[in-house]
Amino acid sequence: MSGNTLQKAIDLVTKATEEDKNKNYAEALRLYEHAVEYFLHAIKYEAQSEKAKISIRAKCIQYLERAEKLKTYVSGKQKKPIKASEGGDKKDKDGSKDSDSDDDDPEKKKMQGKLEGAIVEEKPNVLWSDVAGLDQAKESLKEAVILPTKFPHLFTGKRKPWRGILLFGPPGTGKSYLAKAVATEADSTFFSVSSADLVSKWLGESEKLVKNLFEMAREKTPAIIFIDEVDSLCSSRSDTESESARRIKTEFLIQMQGVGNDNDGILVLGATNIPWVLDAAIRRRFEKRIYIPLPEAPARNTMFKLSMGDTATKITDPDYTVLASKTNGYSGADINLVVRDALMQPVRKVQSATHWIKVSGPSREDPNVMVNDLLTPCSPGTPGAFEMSWVDVPGEKLYEPVVTMQDMLKSLQNQKKTVNEEDLGRLQKFTDDFGQDG
Repeated sequence: MSGNTLQKAIDLVTKATEEDKNKNYAEALRLYEHAVEYFLHAIKYEAQSEKAKISIRAKCIQYLERAEKLKTYVSGKQKKPIKASEGGDKKDKDGSKDSDSDDDDPEKKKMQGKLEGAIVEEKPNVLWSDVAGLDQAKESLKEAVILPTKFPHLFTGKRKPWRGILLFGPPGTGKSYLAKAVATEADSTFFSVSSADLVSKWLGESEKLVKNLFEMAREKTPAIIFIDEVDSLCSSRSDTESESARRIKTEFLIQMQGVGNDNDGILVLGATNIPWVLDAAIRRRFEKRIYIPLPEAPARNTMFKLSMGDTATKITDPDYTVLASKTNGYSGADINLVVRDALMQPVRKVQSATHWIKVSGPSREDPNVMVNDLLTPCSPGTPGAFEMSWVDVPGEKLYEPVVTMQDMLKSLQNQKKTVNEEDLGRLQKFTDDFGQDG
């Protein structure tokens, strides 16, 4: 950028002000917006001191506010704009706001616009019954989310629903999956946010995003704010961290349980694999801290079945019990990977097959009609086998092999558990000190 960008911006805003006073509102709007673009370039490439940058940003906000009011007028949504010499909050003689004033703060609208994407509009379609095990965690979430909405009279006086719940445990144990079930089952506005939604490169914008997130939630109660990997935003404060990181944590503390903030109808739901790094004050604001452990054998049995779904298989209930016994220490995500790999075994059989055999099965055109000329892979010694490449098999004639116990055991040999003993030890210590068993 050239060195006169800032001067160019000043010239443009001077012209914009003149056009504004002369009631050439469309031209003034164009010049204001153009000037702001130059100011932003100046901040990035020319302004040296932080003080200068703050000053320029403050001016930009003023010009954007004016541009927003002019845009409302130019678009025909407002009969006449506020005069340039008047403020948006000017009051009538009777003390009420001027009828021309724009009650919406443009900066607030901008911040909330950035957070609109965090609202989960479409239900994830994950039911409580889809979550294997974790009965205590599900009951606690129902206490906090479902019951207060269905039976508000239950929660009066000193009996209040939980305002903050922290789900912690090894990776892959279903913390985020539980949040999906909450989003599906709860009749509430569900905000799903991460550090990417709340961290901004602009000075002061991150904490404003946090504040606006909670303001949006208060406007849309009952509401749930789900923060995945909450440790990335709320780790322990230290002397070496940046000022912006410290301000984000401070704003979280204020919004979650600050003086004058009404959080009735709002649940903050956090999830983390490393709870020991959370700031102590943040940890306290999560009133209920639930350990989501590695699944026990019965839950692992259910997870295998849920992961298989309605895929054709020869695996029996006793087989699932054997698989559950062989996967001690596996997380739900690990089990899902085992099943996904096993589901690919029939595909690999088709791809590597050299011999095929004709079998009976439902027609591709009409599943109610049985045909006798479907082709499925087999070993060379199988009676009736003939040599053929999968490339030559007509698409509608393929009878895919079903998933077998041997497929599952083969995949199990390749997929190892991903949670180590050291992490489990640290999680258990945190549970002993601050949490409760799920």
